[in-house]
Amino acid sequence: MKIKFDVKNLRWTREPEQYTVTEERIELTTAPGTDLWQRTYYHFRNDNAPLLQMETEEPFFSFVVKTDFTGAHHRFDQCGVVMYLDSENWLKGSVEYENEEFQHLGSVATNHGYSDWATSAIPAQIRTMWYRLSRREDDYCIECSQDGVRFTQMRVCHMWEGAGKIKFGVYACSPEDSSFTAVFTNMQLTPCMWPAHDGQAPDPE
Repeated sequence: MKIKFDVKNLRWTREPEQYTVTEERIELTTAPGTDLWQRTYYHFRNDNAPLLQMETEEPFFSFVVKTDFTGAHHRFDQCGVVMYLDSENWLKGSVEYENEEFQHLGSVATNHGYSDWATSAIPAQIRTMWYRLSRREDDYCIECSQDGVRFTQMRVCHMWEGAGKIKFGVYACSPEDSSFTAVFTNMQLTPCMWPAHDGQAPDPE
């Protein structure tokens, strides 16, 4: 694999007012009213969350990061992993705070301007989550883990504009009247940990 994770290669899309970036740790303080969503169900279009990403043309890799959202306290506060190309083509995985009882562990794939949201309810007491974003050309997999060792699949999806050069990294936002500091650590790039499919052969062309 030709790429390595280096914070010097990260670039902001919508740089936040408050943040700290070091080789070992990224802290990002959200601003109220920041979000990512396109059209589906809600009809609105929100595209103002800060993103810190690097570019690559590497077709096969995995990106791992640990997120700490201890400060999240208001509905929809969130932080996680992202692959953001433009306002209408992106992929994210995160935990979204809901209330003192539960929160949503979920992912959103947005293709050609339409978002979807797949979620599972998890206890509100969970305050950290690991993610592994894997790429196999223009197909992607997001996995999560509570210990950074055992990962479970959240989503497999195709990104229609996800071939060739992409951008990926981390994000955080607070869609409502809130603010918190998201913390990202243990960032690494590895050879693709999402193995090639070895089951049913594809249909003949």
